[in-house]
Amino acid sequence: MILPDHLWVLAPSDIAALCWLFVAWLGIGHIVQHPPAGRPSVSMLMVNYRHEWMRQFITRDPRIFDSAILTTLREGPTFFASACLIAIGGGMALVGNPEQLRQVAGELELGQAPTVLWQVKVITALFFVANALLKFIWSHRLFGYCAILMASVPNDPADPLAAPRAHQAAEINVTAAKSFNIGLRNIYFALAALGWLVGPLGLAITTTVVLAVTWRREFASHSRTVMLQDLPPVGRI
Repeated sequence: MILPDHLWVLAPSDIAALCWLFVAWLGIGHIVQHPPAGRPSVSMLMVNYRHEWMRQFITRDPRIFDSAILTTLREGPTFFASACLIAIGGGMALVGNPEQLRQVAGELELGQAPTVLWQVKVITALFFVANALLKFIWSHRLFGYCAILMASVPNDPADPLAAPRAHQAAEINVTAAKSFNIGLRNIYFALAALGWLVGPLGLAITTTVVLAVTWRREFASHSRTVMLQDLPPVGRI
């Protein structure tokens, strides 16, 4: 167990790098979900396409194609949730065996820091992995809800319930995708947290790299340029 008395092992440089990690993590998450006006992120662009999908779904016959897409979407959270469970198990085993942790650090020539510091570093990475696991599990469940809502959409496009239920399915689909994207960002920053193993400078560098990569994929990628072409209108189904 890590006690407050042990926090002295964190040097000011460690604390500064750790603060940068969490500021970057929270900051990019907020910017992605609340992008500047006139510069939507990829995640926000996909919201429009998901609603457009449900608009087309109402009149599509048969709807097997939509079922196949949703099945594919559920495979992502399933895979990453399984990977997170394995990572958490391995990380907790490492934290629970301080001597092995010290030995691993020595073999990698990562310095002679106190064992508790290595535990803090591993637990920091595990924090992001555990958060990702929760998001992936919830995403998987929400895609299941979406499947049920899609199944409840009447086959007759003229039915007054068709559009409202398709809109409900679209909203649940968007929420599921949001959880999945947050889970992916947690994985990215878990990798950034591993940079702390080589010191505070390593953590600062890996955090900056992950932040830059995440920003580029959301705001400056080729895929975003493609999505902006003939963007479907925003509005209620």
